[in-house]
This record gives sequence, C-alpha cells and structure tokens, in this order.
Amino acid sequence: MSGGSAGGSGTGSGAPRLLPADPPGGRRAMAVWGIGVAVYFVAITYRTSLGVAGLDAAERFHINASALSTFSILQLLVYAGMQIPVGLLVDKLGAKKVLTIGVVLYTLGQFGFALSHSYAMALGSRALLGCGDAMTFISVLRLGSRWFPARRGPMIAQIAALVGMAGNLISTLVLARLLHSVGWTPTFASSAVGGVVVLVLLLLFLRDHPKGYEPPPAPTEHSGAAFVRRQITDAWREPGTRLGMWVHFTTQFPAMVFLLLWGLPFLVEAQGLSRGTAGELLTLIVLSNMAVGLIYGQIIARHHAARLPLALGTVGATALLWAITLAWPDDHAPMGLLVALCAVMGACGPASMIGFDFARPANPPERQGTASGIVNMGGFTASMTTLLAIGVLLDATGDNYRIAFASVFVLEALGVSQILRLRVRAARRERERLVVSRVEAVHVPA
Repeated sequence: MSGGSAGGSGTGSGAPRLLPADPPGGRRAMAVWGIGVAVYFVAITYRTSLGVAGLDAAERFHINASALSTFSILQLLVYAGMQIPVGLLVDKLGAKKVLTIGVVLYTLGQFGFALSHSYAMALGSRALLGCGDAMTFISVLRLGSRWFPARRGPMIAQIAALVGMAGNLISTLVLARLLHSVGWTPTFASSAVGGVVVLVLLLLFLRDHPKGYEPPPAPTEHSGAAFVRRQITDAWREPGTRLGMWVHFTTQFPAMVFLLLWGLPFLVEAQGLSRGTAGELLTLIVLSNMAVGLIYGQIIARHHAARLPLALGTVGATALLWAITLAWPDDHAPMGLLVALCAVMGACGPASMIGFDFARPANPPERQGTASGIVNMGGFTASMTTLLAIGVLLDATGDNYRIAFASVFVLEALGVSQILRLRVRAARRERERLVVSRVEAVHVPA
C-alpha cells in the first residue's frame, strides 16, 4: 500500500533503489483511484450476488446443500489460487492492465451465470467470475500506493474496502428484489451491464501513476522463473507477511461465509425469519462494515500499535456472539441477539484489512503486489474451507445449523494461535526495517 513512499529499498544488486517522493494525492488522484474502486465495487456485487440467490439456485439446478456450497467454494478456490500470480502480474504489468483483464473476465462470468440452465455451466461461470474478481483488490491497493502519500495508506485501503462492501447493498437491496420480480436470467444479465460501464471508464481514464511519479524501470534481472520464485520466497520469509496472512485468515471469513452463501438460509430456515427480514440483517452487516471501516482506518493511521488489539478484539467479539447464538436454548435466537451478531460481523471486513498493514512495512515497494497476494489468500482460504464444512455438515446432520456453524470456531482457534506465534517476530522485524529506512533516508544524496 505504500509503494510510492520515499526512500531506498534493496534490490537484487544490493544498491539502494530510490523512488520518487510521495505523490501529493488531490482531486486527480481521487478521480483515477475512484475508477479502480468502482471496478472493485462491481466485482463485490457479482461475488455476493449468489448470497441472495442461494435458495433460488438450489431450486433452479436441483441441488443439495453440498452442491450449492460448491458454487462459492469453486469461486473462492479460483480467487485464492490467483492471488500470488495476480500480485506478480501487478508488480510487473501495473494496475491498469490487470484490472482490464479482470473486468472482462468477471463480466463474462456474470453474464454466463445469467444464461446457465445446467449446474456445470453455472459452475464454470462462477469460476470465470472468481478469476476476474481476483484481479481487482490487489490492483486497487497498488493504485492507492501510487497516487496517495504513504501515510494515508491505512485509510485509503479501508475506504476502498468500504466502497467495495457497498456492492453488497446492491445484492441485498436491488438484486434480491429483481430476482423475485423479473426472474433469474433478466436479473443477472442486467447486472452484467455494470461491468461494461466500468470497463469503458477504465480504458479511457485510468492511469497507473501520476505524471512525474513514474517508478524506476525494473532491472533486467526482474523477470523469469527465478525472479518469480525469489519474489514469493522473499515475501513469505518476512514475518509481517505471514502475520498479515493469518490476521486476514482469522478475521474475514465469518462475515464472508455469511454474506456469500449461508446467511440467508441460516436466518430463514434455522431462525424462522422472512426473506425480507433476513435481507435487512444482511444489509446491517454491510452498513456496519462501512462504519467500522472508517473508524478502524482512523485509529490505525494515528496509532499503529492498535492493529493487533483491533484484530484480536474483533475475533473475540465475533466468536462470543456466535457461541451465544448457537447455544441459545430455544430454537430461534431473539432478534436483538441476531442484530448484535450481524453488527459485530460487520467489523470482520475492516479487521481483515489490518493484515495488509502488517505486510506493507515488511516488504519493499517492488514486492508489494506479491505480499498483498499472499495476505489476501488467507481470508479466502478460510472462507472456502468453512463454506465446504458447513455444506457437508448440513447434509450429514439433516440441516443442523448449530453443528454446521460450529466449524467457525475451529478456524478461528487455528488463526489466533498463528497470530500469537508470529506477533513478536513481526514486530521486531518491523522495527529493524524502520531503523534501516531512516538511516538510508539520511544518506540519500541531494
């Protein structure tokens, strides 16, 4: 996120590689970056569109819970598997080219899903959508680092995630109603128009960096399989990269699983709510996410030491409310508890963004895309695993949602154990890099 920061960073030759001073930001930066965020907004809308259509998809394709979860699992499997390749592509090609490919792929995927009448065709369409979706967020992070000062990195990233999450509102407030008024094909086909619109804006107006702030050309040795292996290895060796991945792994998936597929069935079938009320609770998660994102961004920008307490606090609060909800003695939890659960799950997305803020200072600018890809794999791997576990457990237990959703605690426990294991090493390494960067800044020639 801070790829445009001033100062030196080591290259393969050992000489300091200097970047231009921080870009100034401003209206031009907001306009260009806003196009990238719009691309991400559409991607989120497509990604979460199945969340309001899960019951309809089960009826349309005549599938059970496990087969239904395969839609989202395949989509996230492709997404997670693409993160490191996408990070390398962003480092090599820049954000505009990667975003262009992403928009084309996810628009074709959404349109294909609209026309799908067979389970196999629908699966292929969601895989294509996941591939395009995978190319958006890391590219938007790169745009932010190229157009805004490094000190604004945490807030810019949180705002990008906030606007992207607003795509969930289109799913829960617009697509859900269209689906039940005009039907499957018109709903998904009309939503694919959004991809065409952002593609035109992207091609006409988006730029990788402001004029005068071009990054230095990559050395000739920055290509080939050996370089790719070195990029991945060097990024993974940094404790901050691994800590960021586990923070993302542990914080993101409870809300992602709920919004992406299993929230509506849980609220309607297990809690006895109407579709309208369930949709309002899903909307609450999105609104909470947007509000908490602004708060977390401000706190972290001013108090860097608050990163880990915020992440662990979010995990603890989410686990506590899920435990109370699943252990409630009556069949249906009270509405107040469900509201509290959804409001707290809204903090999961902003907390997952903290993972990138651990990886950013741990890696030099030319490795930011690769490191971000590794971090971004965390939450989506956890989401994919949980989606599968819930589907399998629902089929195995006769739709016992208490047992199925208990799988959330297993992954949270794994993630917290890894965060606690890595936190000291990551903090020590971050202090070391800060000292080195200050020394290099003092010796930068005028």
